Amino acid sequence: MNLKEIYSELLSNIGFSANEIQQNWLDLEKAYSKKSRHYHNLTHLKEMIESFEIYKDKLQNPDEILFSIFYHDFVYSASKKDNELKSSEYALSILPENSTLNKQLVFDAICATQQHQQNAIEDINWLIDFDLKILAKDWEDYQIYFDQIRKEYRIYPDFLYKPGRAKALKHFLENEFIFQTNEFRNLYEEKARINIEKEISLLT
Repeated sequence: MNLKEIYSELLSNIGFSANEIQQNWLDLEKAYSKKSRHYHNLTHLKEMIESFEIYKDKLQNPDEILFSIFYHDFVYSASKKDNELKSSEYALSILPENSTLNKQLVFDAICATQQHQQNAIEDINWLIDFDLKILAKDWEDYQIYFDQIRKEYRIYPDFLYKPGRAKALKHFLENEFIFQTNEFRNLYEEKARINIEKEISLLT
């Protein structure tokens, strides 16, 4: 998968000039390639876009969701609580005046990746599920994922990180469903719950 090609085609379709596309790509690549990003990086975007490519025919607004994927973690700091809000504000700030993209949908979609709760807009539910698909990986890959998350939170000692991570994971289990679409529930719900329970057992 060529991330830059997909990105360039999308931005061209929604009103960006060639120069703007090049500059925005460099900004995006720089943001997602920071040394502090062990999980929330370009690989994460690629995995989400792989899911997007499979299910995009089910989306009412595929351009908005693809744009949201590219920008949903643009601003990311493990010590901050407003990453999604800042990312959504940034995403809207770079849109050209003539863009036909639904700005409200982009804003709401990116913000929704903070809580991962059921949304009235089905397109946003798809985005949430693309973001959480990692939870249903095979155990070896899931271990790599939670090790990467731990590295992103390395500023916190274990006695703070472990209960905080366990609390966040338990929150997923307390919801009736982790995934918001029927397709993802049928495919991944059971495996995600097993992985999460296993990680919690390692944290406590």
